[in-house]
Amino acid sequence: MEFRENEAIYIQIAAFVGDNILIEKWIEKIPSVRELAGDLQVNPNTVMRAYEFLQVKEVIINKRGIGLFVAPDAKEKLKDYRKERFLGQELPEFFRNISMLDISIEEIQSRYVTFIQTNNQPEQP
Repeated sequence: MEFRENEAIYIQIAAFVGDNILIEKWIEKIPSVRELAGDLQVNPNTVMRAYEFLQVKEVIINKRGIGLFVAPDAKEKLKDYRKERFLGQELPEFFRNISMLDISIEEIQSRYVTFIQTNNQPEQP
């Protein structure tokens, strides 16, 4: 995993864990702190911080002595958190960029439809 410099590493690791939950790679148990730290080649404390962040968001739960598990409603919690973050942080930056570059909403819509078709995803209303 290559980390971006403009965002805390633990947040990027939390996003990586979230991605694996959303694509259902990790359905029940998630890797231990040491295992994920080794896989990502980061300090275990950084993974622990990411896991603590996800526990606060109620995405993962700790079953003491057994390990960390995906919460029953983890996908919904992740989507809600990411949607809120996207709408509050990323979308305003996106609008700023398309405004500066004189890109029309029609062009964005056309490219979005192409993206959906190319990636075989259901089109959103």
